[in-house]
Amino acid sequence: MPSLSAIPEAFRAAVRRFSASPLVVTAEASHSFAEIDVASDRIAAGLGRHNIGVGDRVALYCPNVPEFLVAYLGVVKAGAIVVPINLLIQADEARFILDDAAVRGVIYHNALHDKVDTLRQQAKSDLCWVRIGGADDRSGDISFSSLLTNDAPTPAPMIDPAKDLAAILYTSGTTGRSKGVMLTHLNLVSNTHSVCTALSLRPGEDRLLVVLPMFHSFAATVGMLTPALHGLSFVPVVRFDTSLVSETIAKTGATLFLGVPSMYSLLVRLDDRQAALWRGIRFGVAGGAAMPPDLLVAVEERLGFPVLEGDGPTECSPVTCVNPIDGARKPGSVGLPVPGVEMGVRDDAGEVMPRGEVGEVCVRGPNVMLGYWQQPTATAETMVGDWLRTGDLGYIDDDGYIFLVDRKKDMVIVNGMNVYPRMVEEVISSHPDVAEVAVVGEPHRLHGEIIVAWVVTKAGAELSDAALKAFCRDRLGPHQLPRRFERSDGLPKNATGKVLKRELRRAGELERGVDQPT
Repeated sequence: MPSLSAIPEAFRAAVRRFSASPLVVTAEASHSFAEIDVASDRIAAGLGRHNIGVGDRVALYCPNVPEFLVAYLGVVKAGAIVVPINLLIQADEARFILDDAAVRGVIYHNALHDKVDTLRQQAKSDLCWVRIGGADDRSGDISFSSLLTNDAPTPAPMIDPAKDLAAILYTSGTTGRSKGVMLTHLNLVSNTHSVCTALSLRPGEDRLLVVLPMFHSFAATVGMLTPALHGLSFVPVVRFDTSLVSETIAKTGATLFLGVPSMYSLLVRLDDRQAALWRGIRFGVAGGAAMPPDLLVAVEERLGFPVLEGDGPTECSPVTCVNPIDGARKPGSVGLPVPGVEMGVRDDAGEVMPRGEVGEVCVRGPNVMLGYWQQPTATAETMVGDWLRTGDLGYIDDDGYIFLVDRKKDMVIVNGMNVYPRMVEEVISSHPDVAEVAVVGEPHRLHGEIIVAWVVTKAGAELSDAALKAFCRDRLGPHQLPRRFERSDGLPKNATGKVLKRELRRAGELERGVDQPT
């Protein structure tokens, strides 16, 4: 792998080579590398004028629009650290992130002003709020456009790529609140090199359509940073609507599509006219959840391009492996390790497992996080030397392909988004008629997994599913909502009182006819 610099230097190197080439393309406009460079310099300078600089954390609360990249680059050029906020979470969870990361400022899009107003009431009063878009009538907020017109000198912070953070991405774990994954400049820059090589991307030619949310590590690294640092273009799309995406592909000349299985399952239903608009796509990449082999075949037959399955947790920046574009693709496998990344399978004692035997998938490489923000114990539990324990169970076949078979963690992935069961359980258990609750994930063809809540109501209480769902809807993001409620007189527990979720999953399998009781 080549010598790696910090994100600002890597981006400026790309600007020197591709100055006039389009970097961000929408159906309405195109923005060159040079334009994005100038704009992000001004954002960095503007932040500096408001005393935001080296080591400060800046939250980015924004949909998939060109300003997302400008703000992201502006923050890191100032020497500060980007903290993307998931647009789907509720204000309480967002406030926790702002407090936990001790952010100095929030850059938000005006389309989210209602959520921001709620968040502002709960957040610290001394935050610097920067608004993208909208009329200049929100007292106290700084307009993004005003930062773009400032003439202050661009900061030139000294950045150590291996030690200095570029981003903190909050992801649900297996215990406690969300954890902030600390990603250095080296982590992210190295992962873009790995992605570019593994996918044989073509600088100056390839154009990635990014409808996956850019606050998510997959879209941020593969869809946004990889083009910015390697002379490609990307097309941000604000929402997944099959007609909108199809028309955008035709208007912008996109050549690659990034998606999760639930998206691909809708694409196979495109009518002939819309399907024809995808002819310019060279290949698609699928991540976030397992892709059913028959769905993979159906997509390729319907749209006429290959789909490459890959994988990787946020802690790995995130890409660890992908099926090769120029080699054998194995259905059900997440492919081969990307260049510069080592993967192995180990038992609970840390010993390497033989090929074909199931163990915990572990990763080593320059893409592996520095650790969890202010959580040394959680970091020590996840890192074994310089190997990261992913919590995924899998095996490696004789050809070196990785197959994932289960997760050790309780985390559930809905449409590629992490859902932490305990958070859902805390909401449901706060209902006055609920005595006990346990939340598990259930495999689902469309969504990867769905949330299933097992509920024990208090004696004499009459609590309908509709009422319980309405209660949850006011307190959880749409990806966190249970799709089904199961009722029980009591939850299975071990001798210490811990709920045996494997028994609940087993009961769900029997209900679905996956297996027969012995």
